[in-house]
Amino acid sequence: MPLPGGGGTAAAAGLPASGEAAAAAAREEEQEEEGEEDLRDGGVPFFVNRGGLPVDEPTWERMWRHVARIHPDGERVAERIRGAADLPKIPIPSVPAFQPSTPIPERLEAVQRYIRELQYNHTGTQFFEIKKSRPLTGLMDLAKEMTKEALPIKCLEAVILGIYLTNNMTTLDRFPISFKTHFSGNYFRHIVLGVNFGGRYGALGISRREELMYKAPVFRTLSELIFDFEEAYRRCWHTLKKVKLGHCVSHDPHSVEQIEWKHSILDLDKLSREDFRKELERHARDMRLKIGKGTGPPSPTKDRKKDISSPQRGQASPHRRNSRGDRRPSGEKKPADSKAMPDLNGYQIRV
Repeated sequence: MPLPGGGGTAAAAGLPASGEAAAAAAREEEQEEEGEEDLRDGGVPFFVNRGGLPVDEPTWERMWRHVARIHPDGERVAERIRGAADLPKIPIPSVPAFQPSTPIPERLEAVQRYIRELQYNHTGTQFFEIKKSRPLTGLMDLAKEMTKEALPIKCLEAVILGIYLTNNMTTLDRFPISFKTHFSGNYFRHIVLGVNFGGRYGALGISRREELMYKAPVFRTLSELIFDFEEAYRRCWHTLKKVKLGHCVSHDPHSVEQIEWKHSILDLDKLSREDFRKELERHARDMRLKIGKGTGPPSPTKDRKKDISSPQRGQASPHRRNSRGDRRPSGEKKPADSKAMPDLNGYQIRV
């Protein structure tokens, strides 16, 4: 089934007026759980390929039908491409490899070039199914598959790929940053991978808009980075409504921890400008403290030297990581996490 985006109303769905508010709240909460981005066609549904690769015939045909519906040229564009016998061969990007002496900023630029070379996926069908509740090791296996297939990706896939390609940069802190914006009656969602190297913040990712993806690690504070994204959204006529910040991701590709996507949830409608800045800096301090206490992203080498027979030793379980004592939601308290255990019902995301 197609996954509806951020547009529409309960009345349009045929729901009674009395249930409109509840339906809207439920829909909004469901969308809040997923991070995807769309600046051009908010509210337009898209599909997720749940059958793996190679793409099976039903999914393939469904994708082309969807392309015909959403493309301005309709069925003609699908017929023109599918009927062509001399389509150019698409080059496969090479996964970046680094010398030990290569500086981290140069490595980040190379990783971003690779992500960009894969290109943004405009087909209306996401090729890789990503469940945020999966343990890190499973997501890293999926990222490895992305490098083998070299297919176009969306922003959540780019975040997983960015984590995979920077796992060996143990002096680099990585954490997810999600944005919710409003434009022309619709809500839009986007996610990037925040990075911190040597006390300077930046970001990796992919987007239809150049200014909403890569940020070199030159920002002195986390708030400077977020304000730069906010200004980029403003130039796109979008109003930033909410920012969600996760904690640092482990560098151990075999970790069974889940990524903490939403440690701090900042609602800009409920925060003054100064309070927003303070909450961002509080989150930055929380990340530094967590790393300082040894509960942040471990070095794979050090972690395995401690106890080779038990690679999970010293790692916090998902329940402990999300405990009240460890979490410090800022600006808005998050309800008790009902997805502490892996979600077995499937993962849906929205454009």
